[in-house]
Amino acid sequence: MPCSPGRTADARPAPRQTEGRMTVSNPLDPAALDAALENVHRAGVPGLFAEVRDGDRVWRGAAGVADTATGRPVTADMRHRVGSITKTFTAAAVLRQVERGTIGLDTPIGRYLPELVPGARGAAITVRMLVNHTSGLAEYLPYAYPSLKSFPDLAGTRPESLDDHRFTRFDSADLIRMGVTAPPVGAPGGTPGFYSNTNYLLLGALLERVTGTTAEHCVTRDVIEPAGLQDTELPTGPHLHGPHPRMYEAWFGMIDPPRDYSDYDMSWVGPAGALISTVADLNRFYGLLLAGEIVTPSSLAEMRRTVPVVSQEGKTIAYGLGLHPMETPGRDTFWGHGGTVWGAGALSAIRADGRRQVSVAVNLQRWSGFDASGRPRPHPIDDALAAFHRLAMYG
Repeated sequence: MPCSPGRTADARPAPRQTEGRMTVSNPLDPAALDAALENVHRAGVPGLFAEVRDGDRVWRGAAGVADTATGRPVTADMRHRVGSITKTFTAAAVLRQVERGTIGLDTPIGRYLPELVPGARGAAITVRMLVNHTSGLAEYLPYAYPSLKSFPDLAGTRPESLDDHRFTRFDSADLIRMGVTAPPVGAPGGTPGFYSNTNYLLLGALLERVTGTTAEHCVTRDVIEPAGLQDTELPTGPHLHGPHPRMYEAWFGMIDPPRDYSDYDMSWVGPAGALISTVADLNRFYGLLLAGEIVTPSSLAEMRRTVPVVSQEGKTIAYGLGLHPMETPGRDTFWGHGGTVWGAGALSAIRADGRRQVSVAVNLQRWSGFDASGRPRPHPIDDALAAFHRLAMYG
């Protein structure tokens, strides 16, 4: 059954005028949120947990199990791998260095890392192009994971190398070279851009070059610790510490039953997607970020300048500097990021006025098999999760 410690709901606040649009914040409805979370679990996700905030009111809930073998229940305070939500943290760390004058946002990356991005490409690709995915650099994953050679044509990939590389310690420079030497996916600065983890590994290398410390330490010192995130870390080993769910990967039905990949060396993605956090910490982080308390208001304005970018799923989205807007016609815009790694997924979003927030984590990934055309088939989880997102964001 759903577990919702520490949730509160009080009277409806007055409407607020935001960005030229009337925003009415619907009060938190604990029973409806509990039921929506339970519906996602009943649709097939072993366990999930979430936190929704509206001003100073907070609801937390959980549904399902953290371990399918033992039936251990999932709880809302668990730590979780949050995938590409890491990119917002890394982007914020880069902008902190921009504010200090150690990095130029429109400076060619070749001036900082000529050995990794040499010659004309190093002179043409700027730091900004890495942060907003308009560098034209290819994704390195198909080269690091041999069974993903047809990526992003996921129907043609196989899951075998997930087990082969569970405890492989990848060298970031090697992964970067795989992406840089692969055929480019676009011209530097061209749009639409193409989402590529190579960009964020390069940003990690850039942070190391200008600060003289590791990317993990830099993000921790400049972003995680100032934000007071007690349960958030960039790990240097394969194990999670503290209460956490097991994380089950189905790989589009090719792993049946889904297999636990919660213990995994995350050096394969590092500053692009290795973060561990909680839903409460994620909401705290994005709340502080949009309030101008992580980076300056001018840096935040840069983060919210978007360009069209083709996602790894082949959809064109608006993307800024480690942030992207989530928009529904006739509704207020939310800003944030989603993320997936093997077996784990998360989404964190905050309304543009900073008052309404949702963070949710699930312990199953790639649950849909493929249809005859090679596209993931619709699954009840998709509809149930979308319904929870709508309820959490808009009431």
